[in-house]
Parts: sequence; structure tokens; C-alpha cells
Amino acid sequence: MRKIIVSIFAVSIFLILAFLCSCSKNNETAADSINKSRLLWDGKKYTDPKKAVEYLNNAIKLQPSDAEIYNQRGVAYKNLGQNQRAIEDYNKAIQLKPDLDTAYYNRGTVYSELGQYQRAIENYNDTIRLKPDYAVVYNNRGNNYNKLGQNQRAIEDFNKAISLRPDYAEPYNNRGVAYFMQGKTKLECSDMQKACKMGVCKALELTKSRGYCH
Repeated sequence: MRKIIVSIFAVSIFLILAFLCSCSKNNETAADSINKSRLLWDGKKYTDPKKAVEYLNNAIKLQPSDAEIYNQRGVAYKNLGQNQRAIEDYNKAIQLKPDLDTAYYNRGTVYSELGQYQRAIENYNDTIRLKPDYAVVYNNRGNNYNKLGQNQRAIEDFNKAISLRPDYAEPYNNRGVAYFMQGKTKLECSDMQKACKMGVCKALELTKSRGYCH
């Protein structure tokens, strides 16, 4: 009889613990799930984007009208290489919050990586409209103009990026590339040397190897 009582007691404890765990899971808020996803962010990407998607899926179930959650899930999908799903999430974020500048920026970055440079530029235009002092967007838009062969427009964007952040190496480097495409070797080398002093030396090393800069 004692064995039966112990067994019943053990089963009861198991059921209580299971119930408490279930309640704890059911009581998890969208903020809890978002915070879990943030713990996976290293400042540039999600260290475990698949897990981040799971957390953000749960957050969306609880707060389906929160544009920022879709935006963050789009980033996680991009980290997974699922670009179309990322774009779909950015679309949803923009639909919910048309002034969410980071969603336009993120969508532009995906389009740029897919080689859809004009669409990338259109998204960067919207980002700049909403956040006109963001140097990185001007640099990125300039890169896309360069890829379309619109070198003077690219140079104007790199000028703007440099005026906003004089210590930002990338636009010096990229402006040097645009000058190279225009055949302006002195300006090219000057910019690439400035970029190299700031730690970005690949373009300068390449031009040196080809005998352009000394």
C-alpha cells in the first residue's frame, strides 16, 4: 500500500510541475520573447538566427501589429540567407509603420545583395527621407550608383557621407573607386590613402599592385 501511495505522490508532483511549466510558458509575454532574441544579437548579426526566428514568431503571435518585430525577424531571415522571407517581413513592417526607416534600410540592403540596385536605391531614398543624417545610407546608396555606372551621383553621396562622418573610412575608399572609374587617378589615390590610414586598405593595395598608386 505504501508503494502505491508513494507512486501516486510522485505522479502528483510531476503533474504539478508540468502544469507550472506550462503556465510559465503560456504567460510569456511578447517582450520576453523579444528580449530572448536580443540576447542572440552581437551588434551585427544574430548568432543563432534560427532560434531568433522562433522567439520572434512567438512575439508576433502575441503582438501581430508590432512593426519592429517583423523588421527584426526579417534581419534573422537575412542572416539565414532566406532573402525573400526577409523582404516579406520588411514589407509587412513598412505596411504597419510607413515611417520605420530601418525597415527601408534593411530591405534596401537585401535588394543590393541580390543585384537589384535600382530597387535598393529607392529604399535608401526612403531611408534618407526619414533619417537624412545617416551617413551609412549615403555610402550604401553611392555604392549602388557606382554599380549602375552613375559615378558622379555616387561621388555626391560619398561626399555627403564624409561630411556627416569625417572619420568614416568606407566612403573615402568608395569615392576613390568612383574616381578610378572616371579616370581621375590622383583623386582616386588620395581617397584610398585616406581610407587606408583609417584601416580600410584593400582598394589601395589593389591599385598599387596594378601600378596606379604609389
